[in-house]
Amino acid sequence: MGRGESRFRVAIPARYASTRLPGKPLRLLAGRTLLERVYRQALASGALEVVIATDDPRIKEAAEGFGAPVCMTSPAHLSGTDRLAEVAARHGWPDGAIVVNVQGDEPQMPPDLIRQTAAALAEHPAAGIATACARILHPAEAFDPNAVKVVRDRDGFALYFSRAPIPWHRETFGKGAAVPERLPADSIWFRHIGIYAYRVAVLRDFPQWEPAMIERTESLEQLRALWRGIRIYVAEAEHAPPPGVDTEADLARVAAELAASGQ
Repeated sequence: MGRGESRFRVAIPARYASTRLPGKPLRLLAGRTLLERVYRQALASGALEVVIATDDPRIKEAAEGFGAPVCMTSPAHLSGTDRLAEVAARHGWPDGAIVVNVQGDEPQMPPDLIRQTAAALAEHPAAGIATACARILHPAEAFDPNAVKVVRDRDGFALYFSRAPIPWHRETFGKGAAVPERLPADSIWFRHIGIYAYRVAVLRDFPQWEPAMIERTESLEQLRALWRGIRIYVAEAEHAPPPGVDTEADLARVAAELAASGQ
């Protein structure tokens, strides 16, 4: 099955509450809500279905207003993955089906990357999850704990995800400087991109697993899957997305970029 030919579904978890940007999914970006822009990007990926998963009636009403299917989920979910598992169960999607989790605050998520992530999972039957990464070119990003790093094996499967600058370049990073002026040319660093494709069988079981010690330590949910022996294929993104929307400054930046591009 070639890239872009895999059959997949997209679920978009959306919460109204946000500490830094209250009501984030319904904030306007160049005349459309942030949520509608995420939904339109997901539709453009060619998914069989695109469903918005929420526990808030305000989001439900807004989503139905622009024609999006909505699945009302439990307010008790602790993560978007838990919410997606309920969506898959409610829709009766089969264990082998592929579901892509597109975050509800990524209005510029490239449709090509959604397709690429789904195809990566379809093309690697040993994987239960697929995700994406992009090369890190600047030392500040490698040392930024908010930029999650990933190390892959020779076949592209994840070995580990961390907020630390992995791999740790002993000769350069071990000399006392907090952040080097440049990254060594003999190694490659990858930033993890937070888009996931799941097989429904893995998605169904995921919420039942206790959080792993490494997950709690790093505050990275994907480490629960690695701890359980689930293989995660990590594709290098052909089109990496710009940062998502977390703050008023992010909202203003994205609005300006959309306006400049006529979107």
